[in-house]
Amino acid sequence: MPWPCVWCLVVVLALLPACGGPDKGSGQTSSETIRIGFLVKQPEEPWFQNEWKFAQQAADAHSATLVKIGTTDAEKVLAAIDNLAAQGVQGFIICTPDVRLGPAIVAKAKVHGMRVMSVDDQFVGPDGAFMDVPHMGIAAREIGRIVGRALDEEMRKRGWPAEETAALAVTFQELDTARERTDGAAEGLAAAGFPRSRIHAAPQKTSDVPGAFDAANVALAQHAGVKKWLVFGMNDEAVLGAVRALEGRGLGAESVIGVGIGGDTGLVDFRKETLTGFFAAVVISPKRHGYETVEHMYRWIKDGIAPPRLTFTAGTLVTRETYEKVMREEGRLD
Repeated sequence: MPWPCVWCLVVVLALLPACGGPDKGSGQTSSETIRIGFLVKQPEEPWFQNEWKFAQQAADAHSATLVKIGTTDAEKVLAAIDNLAAQGVQGFIICTPDVRLGPAIVAKAKVHGMRVMSVDDQFVGPDGAFMDVPHMGIAAREIGRIVGRALDEEMRKRGWPAEETAALAVTFQELDTARERTDGAAEGLAAAGFPRSRIHAAPQKTSDVPGAFDAANVALAQHAGVKKWLVFGMNDEAVLGAVRALEGRGLGAESVIGVGIGGDTGLVDFRKETLTGFFAAVVISPKRHGYETVEHMYRWIKDGIAPPRLTFTAGTLVTRETYEKVMREEGRLD
């Protein structure tokens, strides 16, 4: 949905009266089944599938009903909230496809008397500031710095001179958490002494592997003389797209060091017999983002105990040698 349409929708919904009945999240709900919604923007992505998996575990542990809906655009978000209300849901967690929908989401939830908590991507108000809504997110900039430090450390281990090496930053500036991650990675590299002039941006149009592939190819064509590359981006998909683009130019594991964020999509390369340029990833925790948010929402609905206003989770660096142990501890590998 274009920007003007989003804000028109926000204004209209913000003006609606809270006529949807009493606030069902005021606490002491014990005589009825607690129903919790969990809405995600990209239901096909492993991260969100894992969030749903752990959210379901939390719901089952409390004998609550969990309603899971994929909401890939603004219209689907608002329709889904109506759907939840029709099913008697008392509160929901959402990773919105557009952070600017925050005011509309909050207004819609108020109409239906539902509690709302954001996860992963934080709501942004009309003034551009983050909204005062309970949120569990990722310590994005610090995770980015971990990426930057890991790239520098591996580059030094390989003995690559900085003047013969360039860094490819696959960026997605439209999303705050994505920008924080890539800015943090650039900061981590620069703090270790890598020249900022040799960090080249490759802006994505879409935040997936094909989008990163296309963005990387444009940037690589502009710097065709570079033979040693460090690669980072907002997630595993961004790095994998760039690694595939570099492979298409004859540059493989011996010439590329890529560090992703997420630890799901990148596992495909870790499991390959042949090494690729996808060297490492910072594993972030869908377990916490799924399980803990549902627990918070359950207590909010049942006992009136509101979630913490802000919670930010950290990450763990893994390579193909260490990822299995960490992923098993996370409950993401059998």
